[in-house]
Amino acid sequence: MAGAVKCPAIVLLKFYYLWALVLKPMVFMKKFFYPLAVLSFISALPVSAAAADSSPERESAVKQEFRNHFSLYGFIRNYFTFDSRESASGTGNLFYYLPFEKNVNELGDDLNARPSFRFLAITSRAGLDVNGYRIGKTDISAKVETDFYAGLSGSTGTATLRLRQAYMKLGWKDLPMCGKNTASVSLLMGQAWHPIAADQPDVISLATGAPFNAFNRSPQVTMDANLGKHFTITGSFIYQMQYISGGPEGSTANYMKYGILPEVYAGLAYKTGGFIAKAGVSLLSIKPRNIGEMVAGGQSVTVSVSDRMTTLSPFLYMQYKYKSLTVKAKTIYGGAADYLNQVSGYGITSVSNADGHYDYAATHTSSSWLSVSVGKKLQGMFMAGYIANLGASEDFVDLDSGYYFFTKDGQNFKRMAQAFRLVPAVAYNIGKFTLGLEYEVTAAQFGDTLNADGTVVKAGKWLAPGRKAARYWVTNHRIQFMTKFNF
Repeated sequence: MAGAVKCPAIVLLKFYYLWALVLKPMVFMKKFFYPLAVLSFISALPVSAAAADSSPERESAVKQEFRNHFSLYGFIRNYFTFDSRESASGTGNLFYYLPFEKNVNELGDDLNARPSFRFLAITSRAGLDVNGYRIGKTDISAKVETDFYAGLSGSTGTATLRLRQAYMKLGWKDLPMCGKNTASVSLLMGQAWHPIAADQPDVISLATGAPFNAFNRSPQVTMDANLGKHFTITGSFIYQMQYISGGPEGSTANYMKYGILPEVYAGLAYKTGGFIAKAGVSLLSIKPRNIGEMVAGGQSVTVSVSDRMTTLSPFLYMQYKYKSLTVKAKTIYGGAADYLNQVSGYGITSVSNADGHYDYAATHTSSSWLSVSVGKKLQGMFMAGYIANLGASEDFVDLDSGYYFFTKDGQNFKRMAQAFRLVPAVAYNIGKFTLGLEYEVTAAQFGDTLNADGTVVKAGKWLAPGRKAARYWVTNHRIQFMTKFNF
């Protein structure tokens, strides 16, 4: 009887473990969870099966199964955050983007120049790694990760669980190459970090450098091929879910859904010693509209259209590590990359009344950052970032309703010409407990007029008799204290 229920018992217990992780997030500590899971499972079995499986040897085998293949991890994190002015931000204002433009009243006062403070624990996280399974020559692993991002509105509301990462990975090792070299290949399927966003600066802030750095996790199929000791080739097909493109219907994944084609990524990495260099490019091709209007017989007729906006976003990343010193740098030439939390977009360049078709062009943004981290117990960090709005290669026909751009927290950042960020931080790591203090200054320059290609008109340029174009800077000072306990 014991042999008959061994496999079903273990399989059902694994499902119980996953259920408890997703629906019972407070059950985090392993040494309490394992005995509870075993006892609960045994009590749910028929009497004869429970009796057969209640031996100390059986319980020990079940516990060993978890230890061999399952690893529970996570942290409890609190942020205490002060801002000097109103800004675009998410996740209870903890995920910081950029300061808002001036909102000047009749008396000349900037209504956005008001400070705010909040502290929240909604970025606390729990995850489960599954490793050590093998079928033939194929290694199988998986990850499920969640936090409390969803459900919060402004500074009030109830935070609820959301899917952060969820993927399985197949792996093959020691594949023959020329000479004595061997290769390894992995195939990831599920939601994970976008390849352009995977490498992040060393900071305390939740935004990890966004929008100077890309930030995106999406459903994908990604292959990594490690060719020998130094080179890795990566290829991905990526679909939009949480991080999505803007367009005529607002921000939605429908542009990719009806465009049929997923985002395509290709990259190459080189690693030697403590040095890593990566280069890659993303191809995005979406369909902003399905229905349009054409003129036939002097009348307007609703028709299906074949609109498509296609653009490339290349990037370069470098990293060097020596003992406790880490230096990282990345630059991204983002085209219509608002779905990557990059300040860019696209617009309509021509309209055809003959068939209702629109042509589009993407605006590009140069986004770069550098970060340095040194120390372990007492860790010092610094990040510097810069963004420049480079516009499009063609002129747009309508800068008001036909130009879809990076929009966050109710503000459209079309008129931002450039921005910079400086972030010094210090962290004190005591085992699994961390205290962090960070000062972040983010400044953005806005203009009052756009050129037809989406760039911001330079200050001092004559626009009309008696009127010159103007630009101005706004700056936010953020002071943030963090407490974090890892488990």
